Amino acid sequence: MAAINDLIAQITDESLRRRLEQEINKLSKQKKFGLVFESHLPEVTPLYDMQIKRGCKVMLRDRSEDKNIYTVLSIEDSVAVCVTKTKEEKKEISVNDLVRVAEFGEPIYPYLKFVDKVCNSTEDDIWHTLIEADNYHALQLLEYLYPGKVDCIYIDPPYNTGARDWKYNNDYVDGNDSYRHSKWLSMIQKRLSIAKKLLNPRDSVLIVTIDEKEYLHLGCLLEEMFPEANMQMITSVINPKGVRRDNEFSRCEEYIYVLLFGEAKVSAIGNSMLRIMEVPKEDQNQSVDNIRWKASMRSASSNGRRKDRPNLFYPIIVSSDNGKYIRVGDSLSEEMNRGEYPLNEGETAIWPIGAKGEELTWSLQPDSFRTNISKGYIKFGPWNGKTRVPYHLTTGQISDVESGVLHVIGKTDEGALIIRKDEETSASSIRPFTVWNQKSHSASEQGSGINSILLPDRVFPFPKSLYATEDTLRFFVGNKPNALIVDFFAGSGTTGHAVMRLNRQDGGHRRCVLVTNNEVSEEDVRQLTAKGYKPGDAEWEKLGICRYITIPRLTAAITGVDSTGKKIDSAKQYGIKRQEFIPDDDNALISKKTGKTIRSIPYKKVTIQDPSVPDAFPMQDGFKANFAFFKLGFLDKTAVALGMQFKELLPVLWMKAGAYGCCPEIAEDEDAKMLVLPQNKFAVLIDENSFAEFETLVKKHSEIQTVYIVTDYEVNYRSMVRSLNVNETFQLYRDYLDNFRINHGRN
Repeated sequence: MAAINDLIAQITDESLRRRLEQEINKLSKQKKFGLVFESHLPEVTPLYDMQIKRGCKVMLRDRSEDKNIYTVLSIEDSVAVCVTKTKEEKKEISVNDLVRVAEFGEPIYPYLKFVDKVCNSTEDDIWHTLIEADNYHALQLLEYLYPGKVDCIYIDPPYNTGARDWKYNNDYVDGNDSYRHSKWLSMIQKRLSIAKKLLNPRDSVLIVTIDEKEYLHLGCLLEEMFPEANMQMITSVINPKGVRRDNEFSRCEEYIYVLLFGEAKVSAIGNSMLRIMEVPKEDQNQSVDNIRWKASMRSASSNGRRKDRPNLFYPIIVSSDNGKYIRVGDSLSEEMNRGEYPLNEGETAIWPIGAKGEELTWSLQPDSFRTNISKGYIKFGPWNGKTRVPYHLTTGQISDVESGVLHVIGKTDEGALIIRKDEETSASSIRPFTVWNQKSHSASEQGSGINSILLPDRVFPFPKSLYATEDTLRFFVGNKPNALIVDFFAGSGTTGHAVMRLNRQDGGHRRCVLVTNNEVSEEDVRQLTAKGYKPGDAEWEKLGICRYITIPRLTAAITGVDSTGKKIDSAKQYGIKRQEFIPDDDNALISKKTGKTIRSIPYKKVTIQDPSVPDAFPMQDGFKANFAFFKLGFLDKTAVALGMQFKELLPVLWMKAGAYGCCPEIAEDEDAKMLVLPQNKFAVLIDENSFAEFETLVKKHSEIQTVYIVTDYEVNYRSMVRSLNVNETFQLYRDYLDNFRINHGRN
């Protein structure tokens, strides 16, 4: 529909255009079934670094008045003669007021321009990466870097609340836009279609958070796009106090869609999210076990009547005085009356009799009962003078006892095992609920609150709880210490922070790749515009989310130094919940008004840790981690093909090889024949005439597992590859150019 509207707009006959618009409007109001939405006008990406020249597409830097896309016909004296798609009228515009653009679906040739880095570990360790970019084009790059290699994608896309929280085609989408939901679905669908190609089909997970504005639409879209996945939706309380809605229920939750691919499953590692399974306080003593034993009598509804299974109808004989177990009798034949069963003096028989007097059966054969009670796998309830209820361990529980998953801490006086279920050892057998209500998941305290500690001089709206993100990831990468995690709606960088916390907990080497744009807040836009600045200017860009929030937040998390340059105060992290008066020889309570002692008991103030902060690593300690920050740029295809852009492409090759060691650099005028980089685990042959020397060097370093060979000839490439014993090889620049050339017309 959007494409049709675009074509109609180009019709010069006003009468015909009006009639067509009327008919199209009628069609658009017809009832449609299923998830139907418009593929809206192509998105455009400004390319501030690329030169404006004849034939390229451009738009105005300030699009408040003119939103057209122009084609440059000629340039003279820094003035461009431009024309729109309809070619109705030529327009002269200063080159300084224009920016080159890439329209959606056009072939692009991306590279990574170094912005900054923070290194708080050894340089040869793994490096996390943040890419400043429109995430669609960044995803195109990631498709080249990691096709089918990503273990987890976690995204928190804009919720489309109707507030000015996201843009479509560089314009905010507000609540009055009749195409608001359609535009949002179009935007997210295009990105998920590429994200799907990143995920490892054998074992990976896609996690998407959302609220009530789009969760129904998103759920339908995910089912449509990922029919092969096992999908669940989690309800997560992120605002325990609730957000008041006039004449409605207060909202306190958001939703998390989890899509499991291949053999992926929920792995409850450690005690994350399992505290709801704790034993009630009254049961937490070492003389009482904390597992659930199964009642040994069957019910009539479970095919458990005597006539159904006569071999399971037998007496359990106990003492008439105290109900202590003596022995188990044999099964009765169908015609035998239980009242005729012979008993010794002082003995009582316990039979499986229902509440209405119906003869039922026991769950175990007599021999199995004897074996299990001898091992402590059967226990009895209290004696009431006439009977007592027998309980037994299930086959699975017995297996857990014998394997050590369930701890035996002793025996009762009658020989039954006392068993304790420990969170750490039983976590793998517990499946958390689909409703999460954890204090640590509050977006206010553990989202905005944490950001205010790391970035005390700046504000970011609606950050995720650090611990909610960490807990969610742990279910899927907690047992994958080398997992690759991608977040292409990175926001303030919470996902990166959470991955570093996971690595610190178990010594893992998980690596994250984050993508965020550098949008400037609406208020900053007004102020910058008033001062004459435009998008692309340095003063403008430094206030964007990536430069002003994400990079400083990740840097503070790693170094333990906040955005103002001060060491992070642990008291701010843990929170002062109350102040207690405790005896202290050095101080006395003095009245501020009179200066007199008002209490003779000395005191001191004590900081009490906020109980909602789990295992809180002191933020001032930072992390032994490295992060590289890049901005996505675009190259000229011809220059790449001629080998003139190797310096610009080197960070791309580094990331593709696994981002080991500090990203290498070469001098502008360096004319190398090869690069052999064992610390980065890859090598590049630039001059194929030097292959013999290159081969010798590569074979000397077994750590090199990725090799790039620059050659135009497929035969030569294959010949050289055969003699190299490495995991992956790529032909440059053909491999790179072919990958991005096929993007043209993809959607």
